[in-house]
This record gives sequence, structure tokens and C-alpha cells, in this order.
Amino acid sequence: MDAVAYDASPVLIVGAGPTGLAAAMSLARAHIPVRLIDKAAQPNPHSRAIGIQARTLELLEQHRLIEPFLELGHRARVANLFSNGMRLAQLDFDPLHTRYPYLLFLDQSVTERLLTEHLATLGVTVERGTELTSFMQGSASIQATLRRADGHTETLRPSHLIAADGAHSLIRHRLALSFEGKTFGQTFLLADLRAETDWPDDQFHIFASGEGLVALFPMGHGRHRLIADHAAGLPGAAVVPVAPSEPPPGPPLNLPPPSLEQCKTLIARRVRERVDVSDLAWSSYFHVNSRMVDRLRVGRIFLAGDAAHVHSPAAAQGMNTGIQEALNLGWKLARVIRGAAPDRLLDTYHLERHPIGRDVLRQTGFITQMAEAGHGPLKLLRERVMPVLAALGPLRDAARATISELSVQYRRSPLTLERVLDGGPRAGERAPDALVHVVDGPLGRAPGVGCLFDLHDPAFFSLFLLVPPLPVDGTPLDPAAKHAPPADPEVEKLAAEVERLLPGAVRIWRITDTSGDGAPALAESYGRTRPSFYLVRPDGYIGARGRTGSDLHGLLRHCEAWFTAAGEMREQVAL
Repeated sequence: MDAVAYDASPVLIVGAGPTGLAAAMSLARAHIPVRLIDKAAQPNPHSRAIGIQARTLELLEQHRLIEPFLELGHRARVANLFSNGMRLAQLDFDPLHTRYPYLLFLDQSVTERLLTEHLATLGVTVERGTELTSFMQGSASIQATLRRADGHTETLRPSHLIAADGAHSLIRHRLALSFEGKTFGQTFLLADLRAETDWPDDQFHIFASGEGLVALFPMGHGRHRLIADHAAGLPGAAVVPVAPSEPPPGPPLNLPPPSLEQCKTLIARRVRERVDVSDLAWSSYFHVNSRMVDRLRVGRIFLAGDAAHVHSPAAAQGMNTGIQEALNLGWKLARVIRGAAPDRLLDTYHLERHPIGRDVLRQTGFITQMAEAGHGPLKLLRERVMPVLAALGPLRDAARATISELSVQYRRSPLTLERVLDGGPRAGERAPDALVHVVDGPLGRAPGVGCLFDLHDPAFFSLFLLVPPLPVDGTPLDPAAKHAPPADPEVEKLAAEVERLLPGAVRIWRITDTSGDGAPALAESYGRTRPSFYLVRPDGYIGARGRTGSDLHGLLRHCEAWFTAAGEMREQVAL
């Protein structure tokens, strides 16, 4: 993970959607060569996934890519659920402990463009009109055959293959992986149009009624995304067949698209608020699936995004889940390709991400069924029980954290080393932002005040050493001071030993408490134990935490076992 490009066979990534682009970004940032191909000659101009959650925004910030997303996206801070004209629940995202307490709505086509442009700065170009036609996996590499639009073929031997080729993944089919789940019987409508409403444009609304479900999501400048179920029953609507096995989760049903008049009729029947729609830009029908593979790794091949799981668009989880899978896999693959970690590190991709994907399927499926229920227990739950539950603060907090994906955690992962401290996030949880005084840092970083997110580089591990805020003589530490308190021998020993184990792969920061605006205080985010350490993985999750003295040996053994060549040798001996 140093600044020198690694001379090796590239990783082949198939599919240049958000998942494939994020995987390429993670690997390229770690200077691992990649080939990113997509059989489509041009990006899809239509917006499919539109919601970017707070956790994904945090990760984009750490990749120094957040500004164009914030500039072009539209922020929605409140979600509303109505049933038969009555508001059952309202969820406000403002209390979230993040710099991004909202859902950012942005066309997927724009998300892909921004990621593609960023990849170009890392030396990676999407090879469009290039299709993977066959592959064969060996013990040391993969033999893949690529075909370009002009008919030219190429044989490539990538070290690994990432299948990000969508719901109809060729790679998944060729591997004969099961894609278990179900297809919802309803026909769904998708449309991008202008809508004039009486509610604020930083709110989105979901309406349930006896006729079905309607959701309206603001995209900015009066544009909205409309999603509705049971759409085939509208006057003039196409009759949409339900395929028995693997229909796509989104538009390509080759049918006449819904008209503006059909959208107006649907809204008039189901929404008891003023909504005047016009200027239909694009529309389509689709079916919703809830399916998932039973394993995310097959030797040197990894599945991610829609190739691994498809589900209802409820709660805007799909694209975010795929991006976060890619970032989870990228740093691990980079470490193993360099020969600096055991191959079993790659097994933790499935161990960590498969339960997350499974939970997303369960949650989105349940939300969809409850929202569109016309009778029975789910309708009773929606209209009688949900308002009571939504009034409970702890349940609202849990819902915010789940939807925003800030609650995603890997506490049960073998990659976590947890020691009890006075507060702060546990190993396996997301590393939150905090305002810190930098006492000392890598690359000649001078002391000063900053945010922890600005210090973390996703091409490296970050070891944050939290030191007491007072010099030994009791004089308060001036946040603007250019001097640092005397070094603690235990802190210095821990820093030296970790740097010895992970040469060129870890950046060490000695930080302490300060005051100011811009982020939560260090003690609020990371507890009050001083001195202590937090080892943050390249994907922004805490791999280990503890006290600098008593927990040093445990940290060193953990790093050696999972993140070093010694762990590789230990694995080979065990075999």
C-alpha cells in the first residue's frame, strides 16, 4: 500500500456500475493494476438507484470525492409514511451523528460519471464495449477471454476477478451459483417527472392505500422520482408477465413505457395531497426480486452488488450496499496481492458482507410487503402498531442508523480485536469523525487542529494514538501550539512496533483533545481513556482498540496474524 505501483497481473473487474467503479477506485488507490470492462458501449443514461446514504457519503469523503456529489445531489432530511390519507410516521435524519444527516438523491448516471472521472485521475479507464465471453480459474490465476465491439478478442490472465456485472451476471451463471429468493408478483412503475407539491422539497413521501403504494422522491429543481406498485392495473397500462426465475430488479422489461396520463391517474387515486405532475422525462415497468447467492467468494472470483443480491428498492439500500462491499473487498485484495497478508484475509469478505446483504434482503422485503398490504396482519401492523413504535425515541434512532447504514458493523469478524475502554466505538464498528489536535503525524505533518476523517487515507491503515491533553507540568495545551507534550514511552513503543510490522502500510497519528466546531469532540466520539489506540482499517472500520501499554502484545499478534506475510507463512504451515 505504499506509493509505488505494484508490478503484477491486473485484477479484472466486470461491470462499470457503481459497484465495479468503487472496486476499481479502492484497488487503484492502493496502486494495484486493474482492468475495468463493461459490455455496454455507453453508460445507461437513465437514473435507476438515486439514494446515497450517509455512510456511503462518509466513505466518499475519505476518498476525497465528496464535493461534486454534494454540489449536484439533492438533500432530503425527512421521510413521511402515509396510509389512506393519514400520516403514520415521520423520520427526521437530523439527529444522526454524522456530517451528512440526510439522504442524498442523485441520478445513478451522475454517480457513475463522477466515479469514472475520479478513476481517470488514478490512471484507470473504463473499457466500454468489451465483454467477458469465457473464463477458467486456475490455482495461480484466471484465464479470461474478452471480446470488443469490433469483434477483436483478447486472452487475459488476471490475478483475480470481481463480478460486478449485474442481476443477470454471466459470471454467477457460469459458476453455477444458486440465486435463491423470490419474485414479488406486483408490477412496479418507475418515472422521472416534474411535480408541484405543497410540502418542503427536503422531504420524501410514501403513500399506502387500498389501491397500492406510491412513493415520491425529490431530485431537486422540481424533479421527482415516482415509484408505484400494481401499476399494470391502470387504464391503458401494459400487461406485464411475471417470469418464474430471475427477472431483473429494474427496467429492462421490453414494453411500452407508462405515459404521463397514467402517472397522473395513479397519483390521483392514491395520494390525498396536491401533486401536479408534468414533463415526463423517462418511465418504465419493472418487477422486484429478493434473491442472493450463498457465497461471495469462489477461489479467485468475488461477487458484489447486483451480481450477488437483488432486492426491493425500499429504503435505498442496493447501490450503497454494493459500493460498501467493493470498498470492503478492495483493501483486502490489495494486501493479499502484494503478498503481505494471508489468503484467508479474503475469506473475511464473505464473512463480513454476506450477513449484511442477507439483512438488507430481509428488511427491504418486509418494508415492501408491509407498505403495500391491503389487508391482514401487515396492514394492521402498518396502520396501528407503526405509529406507536415510531413515537418511541430509541426505535426512531435505530431506524435512522439502519437506513443511513451508519449501523453497519463487523463486531463478530475475526478481524476485530476488542478491549474494553471508557466509551468510544467498539472494534468492528465504523470509525466516526472527531475534532482533534494533531500532536504528531506522518509525512512531516505539523501539529494543529483538524478532523479525523481528514487524517485517514483509505490506501492505508491508520493508527490513532490518543494521548492525554495536558503536558506533564499541568499547563493546558494550546490548540494552536506548535509544540507537543513530552513523549510517552509506551505510546512510542506501540507506534514503533506497529510500523515495523506494517511497513509502508500504516500511517500513525498522535492526537489529543481540543475544542472547536466542525466535528464532535474526540472524547465524545472515542471515549476518555488516555493513552489508548484505535487501528482503523482502510475501509474506515475499527480493526482494533485498546490501551497502549497492556494491550500492545495483543495488537501485535493480531496484526501479524492477519495483515502481514508472517500470517501467510503461518497459514501455509497450518495447511
